[in-house]
Amino acid sequence: MSRALEGRTIALAEGRQLEDLAEMLEKEGAAIIRCPMVSILDAPDEAAVVAWLQELVADRFGYVVLMTGEGLRRLLAAALRHGLREAVVAALARTCTVTRGPKPVRALREISLAPSRVADLPTTEGVIATLRQEPLRGQTIGVQLYGEPNPVLVEFLESAGANVSTVLPYVYAPATDAEHIAKLTECLAGGQVDVIVFTSSPQVERLYAVATERGLLELLQQGMAKTRVAAVGPIVAEHLRQLGVRVDICPQQGFVMKNLVALIGRSFVAKNS
Repeated sequence: MSRALEGRTIALAEGRQLEDLAEMLEKEGAAIIRCPMVSILDAPDEAAVVAWLQELVADRFGYVVLMTGEGLRRLLAAALRHGLREAVVAALARTCTVTRGPKPVRALREISLAPSRVADLPTTEGVIATLRQEPLRGQTIGVQLYGEPNPVLVEFLESAGANVSTVLPYVYAPATDAEHIAKLTECLAGGQVDVIVFTSSPQVERLYAVATERGLLELLQQGMAKTRVAAVGPIVAEHLRQLGVRVDICPQQGFVMKNLVALIGRSFVAKNS
């Protein structure tokens, strides 16, 4: 039986679920270049995370904004380490939760909860559009950040008259050494890669940061122009476009790896038919 990606070479920037994604693509016949750009680590200041969880348990938040599924899982893991998990789950059940897209929705389902509000677009702007409909003045809003601060969201909430309490449950760190990324850049420029797949914006940032540091930015731009670029969802796609990258493959909905793999396969079937 023919496989959609037979003879194709696909580069993966994914770190956390690298082998899961590689296995799905290999089943379709692809050869995989593994180049994880970033790893995800618990926040260095767990005391700040626990303090935020205690605020949640004490019902000090009128709303809790969950930006990522990974963030909620890390919060729950920290709660478990400090004997707060059951209290945190109960507090989330009592609180109006607002999620950015499907991943935090799935993380809530894992603890038998459903979000109170789901942003129509899985972006900061989508979350803001959802929150505009809510009575925020005088409320304290708990916001789960990811990787770095989100001044756009915080400024919106403060301008709406809310108090904001943020928590950063994880940070990004370099995964692959810069030399490996430089070699991937050369492979892209040499036309040796059919598709490069990105599943988060920090992966894009690391690739371009290393290329800039090594004086390879022009070579990277040439390589990206020669290669089909796949993004798992609109946030990553927009980040790439801001860098002048053409995004060839991106799900319109259902921003998960399974859908992305199916789209990659179909893009080659369509070309060959």
